[in-house]
Amino acid sequence: MTKTTPTSAPTSAFSWLARQPYMLLTLSALFWGGNIIAGKYAIGELDPYALSAMRWIAAFVIILPFAWSELRSQWGEIRRGLGWLVFYGVVGFTSFNALLYGATTFTAAVNVAMIQAAIPVLVMIGNFLIFRVRASSLHVIGVVLTIYGVIHVASHGAPLRLFGLDLNIGDAMMLGASLLYALHSLLLRYKPRIGWMSFIAVTSFFAALSALVYQFLFSTGFSGLASSVAVMSWRGWLVVAYVALLPSIVAQMTYAQGVELIGPNRASLFINLIPVVGAVLAVLMLGESLETFHIIAAAFIVAGIGLAEYAARRNLQTILKPQP
Repeated sequence: MTKTTPTSAPTSAFSWLARQPYMLLTLSALFWGGNIIAGKYAIGELDPYALSAMRWIAAFVIILPFAWSELRSQWGEIRRGLGWLVFYGVVGFTSFNALLYGATTFTAAVNVAMIQAAIPVLVMIGNFLIFRVRASSLHVIGVVLTIYGVIHVASHGAPLRLFGLDLNIGDAMMLGASLLYALHSLLLRYKPRIGWMSFIAVTSFFAALSALVYQFLFSTGFSGLASSVAVMSWRGWLVVAYVALLPSIVAQMTYAQGVELIGPNRASLFINLIPVVGAVLAVLMLGESLETFHIIAAAFIVAGIGLAEYAARRNLQTILKPQP
């Protein structure tokens, strides 16, 4: 009779999960959507710059031991692509998240989540403007619908407010964050050919450095950061642990494995779940309410993204279809 080792059950569970692409990709969206809620819970514990600094310092410390051997073996490629890795860490990680956490201070988490839906659409627009990737008419209609949905939620159901630049500062900050992350996503095509652990380790290092610079220039400095951390409650430490481990590392791992199993085109659809998950979590965990303008905006956003993705898939199928 074969004895079962104590570690066999967890190992089997992880092995099973590693073969479930849809669950892996849904977990990624859940953890990234939860990042918005963490920003809300951090209010009164850490300001946005301090939270960003603590997140990336902790993420780097956590990932470094696991990535060390990969970093050593891939150092030549890392060194050649160092400029791009600095860019991803500063723009895509630190600047995006500092603005996102700042936005949660001034506006509802539901708004932050739904405005984040602009990112894939901005990537589509950037692909056309920068790389001349042409779009079909359906694609364009989808983009227009999604952009209107984002404008509708950012203006709280009164789009004409935009002409008077009458926007909530938090909504405006989230729009800026979405622009930065779209730029980050567009330029990921230049990422060095390194493993995901090396990528997270190096970009987390530069994210931590830039977050400390932001803390020094725009917030309370290093002494203020130390003072905030010294008096932080258990809730603050839980927020730091969450943002450092789950959105920064585990979500990257589950997303990378999902892409490996079903390919980037199908996996990228799950990115669109992040605003939905964020909005649902805001209602369930923060007690925020969905207003009529949220529902109208959601209808435009979902319809727009659905049309754009359908057009992209139809175009891909046309390209891959064998020619007679």
